[in-house]
Amino acid sequence: MNSLHKRLVKLSVQALAVLALGNTALATAATDAASYPQKPVKLVVAFPAGGGSDTLGRVLGAKLAERLGQPVIVENKAGASGAIGAGAVAHSAPDGLTLLLGTTPVIQAPVFYKDLPYDPFRDFAPVGRIALSADVLIVPSDSSIKSVDQLVEAAQKNPGTYNYGSYGNATSGHMHGELLNYQKKIDLLHIPYKGTGPLMQDFLGGRLTSALPEIVGARAHLSNPKVRVLAVSGEQRLAALPDTPTFTELGYVDFEPNGWYGILAPAGTPKEIVDKLSTALGEVIALPDMQTQLIGMGLTPAYGNAKQLSDWMHRDAEIWARMAKLGNIQIQQ
Repeated sequence: MNSLHKRLVKLSVQALAVLALGNTALATAATDAASYPQKPVKLVVAFPAGGGSDTLGRVLGAKLAERLGQPVIVENKAGASGAIGAGAVAHSAPDGLTLLLGTTPVIQAPVFYKDLPYDPFRDFAPVGRIALSADVLIVPSDSSIKSVDQLVEAAQKNPGTYNYGSYGNATSGHMHGELLNYQKKIDLLHIPYKGTGPLMQDFLGGRLTSALPEIVGARAHLSNPKVRVLAVSGEQRLAALPDTPTFTELGYVDFEPNGWYGILAPAGTPKEIVDKLSTALGEVIALPDMQTQLIGMGLTPAYGNAKQLSDWMHRDAEIWARMAKLGNIQIQQ
């Protein structure tokens, strides 16, 4: 056998070995997906217990557990506008056993913070979108303010007197509050909280003159006699609050973007596992009782598969960055 023939044979053997390894890897991935999950799944909620994300996470986790055949354990990792929890999931093993209940702040935080422990597009594998959310502008019911226009007028006449609470820096509530400040040239003082739960506690305790909580965490409190609802963000009225106008209806622009909820896995999670999770999520969202629960929370059910969530995140990142620039929104670091 001449040297050229020997080299060709050697290359052929090497090529077959590489092909065999590739086929083995594919077969292993398929097997892993077929048997996934063999252990309990952890769903990280990046906000405190009692808030909107926590409420949704526990309802969703119970339904997903039925589909997956393993417990789905909700773990709260709050702090830094959701960055701590998001960073923890981003650096977890890509095996589908640690997931993030993703929310709008995942893509809003990079607009403001330089040294985040994650990149929203590089470090996550989108699984699917769950629903769309909204912020609610509220004031104490014993206040003389009965409309957004009256709040603006009061703030203009009494500079430095009024404030608004949000559920954290770099959240939709924060952005909407600063957008109102910018557009109407008022100075509502921003008071950020670590989630909607503590925000509502202070609001009901009389320590805020207005607030922009996220609908899910605030929903149970909106019927409280101490609360007066003035407006909601988003493109259309909420089914849970049919008599409450949107900011857009009232003539305020750029309040249309919705918050969202979705499931994110660590980057590198096998596509077969992502697809299995996405399918299970879609089945859960389609359940009539789940639809009823989501609407009851104030959400708009809006399932989207992995690609649709990815596209939504990229689109939203551009929108919120533009809003931050438009409103000259800055955060002291």
